[in-house]
Amino acid sequence: MTIRAYVFDAYGTLFDVHAAIARHRAAAGADADRLSETWRAKQLEYTWTLTLMGRYQDFWMLTERALDFALARFPSVDKRLKPELLNAYRELDAFPDAREALTRLKAKGLATAILSNGAPAMLASAVKAAGLGGVLDHVLSVDTIRIYKPRREVYEIATRALACAAGEIAFVSSNRWDAAGATAMGMKAFWVNRAGAPAEYDDLPPVATLKDLSGLAELSI
Repeated sequence: MTIRAYVFDAYGTLFDVHAAIARHRAAAGADADRLSETWRAKQLEYTWTLTLMGRYQDFWMLTERALDFALARFPSVDKRLKPELLNAYRELDAFPDAREALTRLKAKGLATAILSNGAPAMLASAVKAAGLGGVLDHVLSVDTIRIYKPRREVYEIATRALACAAGEIAFVSSNRWDAAGATAMGMKAFWVNRAGAPAEYDDLPPVATLKDLSGLAELSI
């Protein structure tokens, strides 16, 4: 099928999830990076465990709960940083290649969208802060169905919103498990392996593995 739309994961793909701690690295001290990694890991863990239990809390609540865990795990970091870290997370930096990739795809006449675990308000803040609103046709949140990735129902949000078959959508994510979920749904998935992580989910391979978003619009599918 001809690709009609590009759908992007938000956190870790378009937005740098470690930008919040980067703004407060000096105040956080020696455990800054470990705190940020734990914050992200627990944030994702909560989405999976809640979905498996048939429960739901929005992603902003889980983001705060995960930060509470990380601060308890690394007591060397001043807990008074919590409000500043949360405020920074609302307006994460976009990766330098994000705007250019979206702009090139739009110039080719392709629809663009975000499909994210993020709550609508936090996604709106991030998109506005990064100035990406003009190069996105849709900003889609799992909040509409109250189920987290990688459940099939989440990817169906994009097929409905874009009025496309799954095979007409290129799905782009920095999370290998997310790319695998999109592949299982029938989308053409691209894994943006910014961290140089080892390959996994070999039975659900992406169309391509990229080190970043540069050159995405020029790839042939």
